[in-house]
Amino acid sequence: MLSIEEVKLLIEKLKAMKGTDFQKLIDDSLSKLEDIAEVVNLLNTEQIKNLDQTKDWFERDLDFKDRNKNAIQDGWLFNQIELKIAQFAKQGNIRQHCLEIGAGYGKFTLLLRGWRLIFFNELLEKCKDRIFSLFTKPHQRLLRFYTTDRTACPDIPDNSCNFVFSWDTFPFFTQEHIAEYLRDIHRVILPGGYGFIHYADCHFDADLKEAKRGYWNYNTKSSMKKLLQDAGYEVIEMEQIKPKANYAIFKKPGNANPVVYKVVEIPLPRDEEK
Repeated sequence: MLSIEEVKLLIEKLKAMKGTDFQKLIDDSLSKLEDIAEVVNLLNTEQIKNLDQTKDWFERDLDFKDRNKNAIQDGWLFNQIELKIAQFAKQGNIRQHCLEIGAGYGKFTLLLRGWRLIFFNELLEKCKDRIFSLFTKPHQRLLRFYTTDRTACPDIPDNSCNFVFSWDTFPFFTQEHIAEYLRDIHRVILPGGYGFIHYADCHFDADLKEAKRGYWNYNTKSSMKKLLQDAGYEVIEMEQIKPKANYAIFKKPGNANPVVYKVVEIPLPRDEEK
């Protein structure tokens, strides 16, 4: 039996084929599949509303991962994320600030020491002490910890952050929730500032499996790209480090940020000859 995630994925793939010789087949199939998806969504309205996990659920998930970190942590993936983050800080100066969304117990937080002020937007108040304990007392004066019940971060000043980072958080959000967060991020990120966010791409089997079992929420690369563009960002890079490690790098239009992130591609032999 097809899951609603698979139906939505098929709809998206058929839409991508519009304009080809298969137009009539696609139109007929799309119409039927969209009717099915609409019915499934209507029948599961209350369930769909609860796809954003509860605060208690996030706390249990965080504690489970913390207890089992030696078994589930991936050192190679951590190193790849570290290398990526470093590209946004290497040209930094003492006036640059950053924001981490959903830091949890600070698995990646020390990678953000290249920025002066570090803002945290977190669901769980209990994370504060664990995060602050990673830093020396003098450095703790440069940390700003805020809690949110959804996406709002009103205490973070407008246009104050050069860089926004989040990993292992956005895959749990519905597309509507992501869209809301991207709008709030747009307020706090300065013109020319970047975001580096982990998301679910259900074009891949591993991510789709997590959505089907109700752990992650359904999302795809094409949907995420549209969410970013609708929120007013320039999409810089969308790639996969490994299965279940898809990321988007995006930029708020402007030039107030001294750091310029460049996508580096290995040249083809014919390009080197030019």
